[in-house]
Amino acid sequence: MAKFSKKSNANPTISTASLPDIIFILLFFFMVTTRMRDTSIMVQQRLPAATQLQEIEQKSLVSYIYVGKPKEPGQHGTEPRVQVDDVFIPTTGIPQFVELEKAKLPEAERAMIWMSLKVDNETKMGILNDVKLQLREANALKINYSSVRAGVAAAGM
Repeated sequence: MAKFSKKSNANPTISTASLPDIIFILLFFFMVTTRMRDTSIMVQQRLPAATQLQEIEQKSLVSYIYVGKPKEPGQHGTEPRVQVDDVFIPTTGIPQFVELEKAKLPEAERAMIWMSLKVDNETKMGILNDVKLQLREANALKINYSSVRAGVAAAGM
């Protein structure tokens, strides 16, 4: 005669052995797909406040030019400078920068490129006029000035 053993009442546990593998796969996925910041800003950035702001829809068509005093005056001096990508350039280098930015875009979108000027509040108009003249020479006629919303700027100060 066969003997039947009585099943124990202990609940089977869920195996967590694969949990570290799943976490590692998720971590690796986010490391591969996350885009790091492109540019480290080396000039002071206190943008002017504005009330009538308009957001640009296609941000892939925007190239940024930073103008302001260098954050490290010991290395780069105290005069306002022009920064594109991660380097300081003279204002005469702006047409070459515009051509490089246009070359990054598909040919159909090159005429739609925007140059966004992020200019510090205390920057003199002389260097800004030089930048605008160089942009005009490079036929980059779509220019906007980055600013912060007036209420946000007052709260931030």
